[in-house]
Amino acid sequence: MAPDRGNPVTMKHHDPPSPPLGGAVLAPREVAAFRTKVYAWSRANPRSLPWRETRDPYAVIVSEVMLQQTGVERVVGKYAAFLARFPDFVALARAPLQDILAAWQGLGYNRRAVALKKCAETVLERHGGALPDSVSALQSLPGIGPYTARAVATFAFDAPTVFIETNIRAVYIHHFCGDRQKVKDAELIPLVAATLDYAAPRSWYNALMDYGVMLKKTEQNPARRSAHHVRQSPFAGSNREVRSRILKVLLASPRMTETEIVAALDADEAAIRKNLVQLAREGFIGKDRGRFEIH
Repeated sequence: MAPDRGNPVTMKHHDPPSPPLGGAVLAPREVAAFRTKVYAWSRANPRSLPWRETRDPYAVIVSEVMLQQTGVERVVGKYAAFLARFPDFVALARAPLQDILAAWQGLGYNRRAVALKKCAETVLERHGGALPDSVSALQSLPGIGPYTARAVATFAFDAPTVFIETNIRAVYIHHFCGDRQKVKDAELIPLVAATLDYAAPRSWYNALMDYGVMLKKTEQNPARRSAHHVRQSPFAGSNREVRSRILKVLLASPRMTETEIVAALDADEAAIRKNLVQLAREGFIGKDRGRFEIH
């Protein structure tokens, strides 16, 4: 990922540094042609996504955390209801974890819901309830890594940050890497910086992602030629499924004993016991007088 360069919102220049991030040198006509191609396709084939209709920093960060490792279609189905139930940082920070996990069901990777609650609590405690706009401050929040910090800075504050994800990878590998395999992000980041529309970064990244979605469907997914491409393991039969089933049981019937949980799940007893310990360690559940419940 590109290094932080102070508060990205204060970066007012509209042209990339020269040379950008120590690598790519593209002629101005190459940059212009590339931007024109991406923008033209996106404008002719826009995706209507609810988080693109808002600049509310809270709504943006909720969407970015939901979209971590979860497909767009599943997030669209949960996003509006989640915001209606928890409309701001105060509501999310003060809500019982059990309520948040119940609203999160269907999105997977439940630890993101725990991190999002902790993030809301931190925003209240450290920032007076207002999401900070700098990449460094955003990245210091629970559950917010380098990519998410930059994405939130761009989509919430229109900051010209440099970041990459699977759809963006597809675009740059397809256009600039020929037939090469195992392309590293370190090779693509300078190209992202060199072609970034510094005058309208939010619009540019939305267009890039739209174009990348198309390429992944029509060009045998160029992102598979990334050195960072990893196929997601199947959910069925995985340890993630055991964790998810434990939480669903406790959401439906709080204060169950270990024996009752094992009987309800009809799964490997050792795996259930191991995950009960791990879920407690991660702050999902607690144990009181021999009974488990979601904190």
